[in-house]
Amino acid sequence: MDYADVLRKRQMVRSYTDEPVSDEALERIVSVVDRAPSAGFSQGYRVVVVTDQKLRQAAADIAEARYVELGFPRWIADAPVHIWVGTREQTYHERYSGEAVRPGWSEVPWPVPFWWFDAGALFMLLQLAALNEGLGTGVFSSVYTDELRALSDVIGLPDDVGLAGVITIGHEDRSRRMPIPPGAARRKPRDEIVEWRR
Repeated sequence: MDYADVLRKRQMVRSYTDEPVSDEALERIVSVVDRAPSAGFSQGYRVVVVTDQKLRQAAADIAEARYVELGFPRWIADAPVHIWVGTREQTYHERYSGEAVRPGWSEVPWPVPFWWFDAGALFMLLQLAALNEGLGTGVFSSVYTDELRALSDVIGLPDDVGLAGVITIGHEDRSRRMPIPPGAARRKPRDEIVEWRR
């Protein structure tokens, strides 16, 4: 698939068919971790691929409560694949602990938490790789600490790995696309986001 086509198809999918995703496609999607950027080649991200129905349902039971309250249909457990993306902050501290860089140095001050920055970059690479396989992707997570911990517990993430979010992957069911709710945010004009210095 041409890159322009992949980018054009990038959207959040919240309805999936029951057609499974092949193991070969999943291997190709997950292989992007080998090419994902990371600060100082720290590679603090962690990835868990979940196809087990019970685990997908357990995650949906936690994450969908707020969607359902807003009147949206359930969709998370319908996706045949969940890819959990986490990040381990300590990996970056170990990489930049001073002595690891150069004798006598102290750790860098981290004005940007690159462990989250890198997880976000990996997130997008995984989504684009899935799109390249002709699959749809969605995303779920939580902004609430208790829900994040509960989600992390579903798959047994270690305490030192923070959950960035979960990518849902599958074949899009175009017959039941989720409606855009009234008052939903729309894309801003490009001129509000991009400035040029020529």
